[in-house]
Amino acid sequence: MSAVKLTARVRDQKKLASDVYSLVLYVPEIADQAKAGQFVSLYSKDGANLLPRPISLCEIDHEEGTIRLVYRVVGKGTEEFSKLVEGDNIEVMGPLGNGFTMKDKRAILIGGGIGIPPMLELAKELNCEKNIVLGFRDETFLLDDLEPRGELFIASEDGKTGVKGNVLDAIREYEVRGDIIYACGPTPMLRAIKEYAFAHHMEAQLSLEEKMACGIGACLACVCKSTEIDDHSHVHNKRICKDGPVFDAREVDF
Repeated sequence: MSAVKLTARVRDQKKLASDVYSLVLYVPEIADQAKAGQFVSLYSKDGANLLPRPISLCEIDHEEGTIRLVYRVVGKGTEEFSKLVEGDNIEVMGPLGNGFTMKDKRAILIGGGIGIPPMLELAKELNCEKNIVLGFRDETFLLDDLEPRGELFIASEDGKTGVKGNVLDAIREYEVRGDIIYACGPTPMLRAIKEYAFAHHMEAQLSLEEKMACGIGACLACVCKSTEIDDHSHVHNKRICKDGPVFDAREVDF
């Protein structure tokens, strides 16, 4: 079954930090198909906000038929979502994009900022030794959820939690080791992780963040530069929503 637009029922919503929320939606048609690294598009009820907001999957409960989305309020659309309460309905399309490819290797999971939530479902699905490296601006979130899933290493910009600096500072400080990297976060972080992985002869899968319009690959609004010519656009571009958001590090050129 391909991704379709559905009505989801709100099961729960909690505030995790000053601008970060955890939203649980009952939508079994999506939960049944979804996997780590994919995302959904949420639709505003405000007619002035025509475009949906893409949000990564944080957790998937196939038995309960629910998906969990952890997102940051950054504008009118996500501000609207933050007001949802149990029993409310919201339009959602998904699951969208390509998720992570599971490998039976010692893994380093790296999440930066709002790129941290996808690491939770990934950590649940991976059956291997896992080191989890998280980078925060200041406030932390999801630590209690991630702690049982692997050994945690933390960096923060203000230095109040873990190493002062970024995720690579934490990797070096704690001498984190692994054979494959899975990462999600802002482009500068992913660029540095790609360079680190190549320098250490490691495989890396990167989940790219980008503003999107259609979410299904038709509008070409969320392209990134690729190392090979794309079959769809016939140029060195990849559509993050359709071809990604997860790419082998060798596919993308930052």
